[in-house]
Amino acid sequence: MGHATRCIPIINSLLKAGFQPILASDGDALLLLQKEFPLLKNYTLPSYHIKYPKKGKILKFKLFLSVPSIISAVKKERKIIAELIEDENLSGIISDNRFGVFNKKVPSVYITHQLNVLSGKTTSLTSKIHQKIIEQFDECWVPDVETEPNFSGMLGHLNKPKYALKYLGILSRFKKQKTTIKYDLLVLLSGPEPQRTLLENKFLIELEGFNGQILFVRGILSNKTKISASTNFKIINFLASTELENAINQSEIVLARSGYSTIMDLAVLGKKVLFIPTPGQFEQEYLAEILDEKLIAPFSTQQNFKVEDLNILTNFSGFKVYKTDFNLELFSIFERK
Repeated sequence: MGHATRCIPIINSLLKAGFQPILASDGDALLLLQKEFPLLKNYTLPSYHIKYPKKGKILKFKLFLSVPSIISAVKKERKIIAELIEDENLSGIISDNRFGVFNKKVPSVYITHQLNVLSGKTTSLTSKIHQKIIEQFDECWVPDVETEPNFSGMLGHLNKPKYALKYLGILSRFKKQKTTIKYDLLVLLSGPEPQRTLLENKFLIELEGFNGQILFVRGILSNKTKISASTNFKIINFLASTELENAINQSEIVLARSGYSTIMDLAVLGKKVLFIPTPGQFEQEYLAEILDEKLIAPFSTQQNFKVEDLNILTNFSGFKVYKTDFNLELFSIFERK
């Protein structure tokens, strides 16, 4: 979902520049983009069928088992894209971490903040594999700043890149607003199952003793599933961009996963946040650690989180306000010769 949300400002920039974007994704990511851009043509791509375990420590093993299905999906992607180039007369491709969404007939751009892919002892191997994938594209766009201070750290920076890297700056669909604080705490749930539900259940128990108004955004697109909680909870399954932007601006502090897109959103809005990395996701754990070290935002583990952990926010600065300023000149790669 984070990959989909960070594409929203790029899609808006394409529209501003006079392009006619065509959307392609699968699952909840496609549903989100359809909700945000109901008038744009869209296609369904094959799912990578990545399954996440309840125990974070076996996540790497689960991902390894997903490799055959990923390879199969990539082959199908390539075939679909080749057909779309002819059927839709495409002038270019922008792929956010879709390995097979490229074609040598048109300029192809890859978006990622993971030039290095953290995977514990196998980090060197997974990084080299991903960098080989990136080399197939004409350009690689990184949603971060090239120099310090930055948010992706070693993930989004290489000493000697072998391909054309361009840094997009902080990329978010949101803008800072001056508004009255309405909620003492905003809970932003996101990420894959079953970890999303496990964290949701943890919060419902631990936050019962929170003294203040809580907006609890579950991060699920279905309207059917409902839960109940204390009277100081306002529970919402999903908020579209404008509503979520308002909600974050109206909240004093935030509880969220340390996903990279979430970090960029909260940086743009200048919020104070306590992060809970998804268990077993090396990337989220790394990002939470570097923000903690910089005294910007603390983190707690999912297993050990207590409502009292929110008190340590007083020792952290929170994010200063950043701006998304997408450079339309980046689209010159798609101009027909």
